[in-house]
Amino acid sequence: MKLSIVATLYQSDPYIREFYERSTVAAQKLVGEDYEIILVNDGSPDRSLEMAIELVEQDKHVKVIDLSRNFGHHKAMMTGLEYARGDRIFLIDSDLEEDPEWLISFSEQMEKEQCDVIYGVQKQRKGNLYERWTGEWFYSLFNRLTGMELPRNVVTARLMTRHYVEALLLHKEREVFLAGIWHITGFDQHPQTVNKKDSSETTYTLRKKFSILINSVTSFSNRPLIWIFYLGISICLISMGYIIYLIIHWIFLTPLSGWTSIVASIWLLGGMIISFIGVIGIYLSKIFIETKERPYTIIKKIYGKQ
Repeated sequence: MKLSIVATLYQSDPYIREFYERSTVAAQKLVGEDYEIILVNDGSPDRSLEMAIELVEQDKHVKVIDLSRNFGHHKAMMTGLEYARGDRIFLIDSDLEEDPEWLISFSEQMEKEQCDVIYGVQKQRKGNLYERWTGEWFYSLFNRLTGMELPRNVVTARLMTRHYVEALLLHKEREVFLAGIWHITGFDQHPQTVNKKDSSETTYTLRKKFSILINSVTSFSNRPLIWIFYLGISICLISMGYIIYLIIHWIFLTPLSGWTSIVASIWLLGGMIISFIGVIGIYLSKIFIETKERPYTIIKKIYGKQ
């Protein structure tokens, strides 16, 4: 099979029909009838599944993977990639903020540059000032805390070769952060500037973005643990220097008093110790999750040609 188009469904019933029609036209223009469209239902609470099953009954090219519950966008996408059979796989969101027609321009660039991946990058991040600022803040902190250099303003849409997708699927993390996995898999990846539509408000609050940042950083780097070690050494050296100063002051000058400085020091060190233990606890929890080796998704049923 020449082409697989993979998309996830969550509250997608307003978009499914148009997404299917536009994806079909783009696929047929590119490879004729040698393609498949894989829709992964990520526990959508609306009629997304029913509408997708109707498409399966109408078109043999469509396959629907129904997950047993909502596992999350990234895990659902990885599941869809596992079942893709095409020599090239086009991953895209189904909400029509990303145009299915990008498949054509992505394919043309891949042929011209002979690379493994063409991924979309927004010229300017969509959304209001808050969304743009938090998005920039997220990538800046992630890159600094991990030492990685993720491309900024990347969208979901990307065209990938079979060889790259097989390498991508070798990653078996239970805590999936796709932007990082895409990057560390390597191969020859080239960007294409796209204009993503802004058809809906973001569901990512500041708290959720901060949670994702912590999860992604601790999944891809041990640098916070190293920083804790060096910070602890620095505090010890400063404390030893201050103790020597107090001893000298007590011997040659006058005894010092002051409960405020003592209490402030105790609170400062106590807070730092608790935060350090918290960071170590996050890493231990990840070890706990990974060692159980639970599947990151569970498939309830597959509709369409197997």
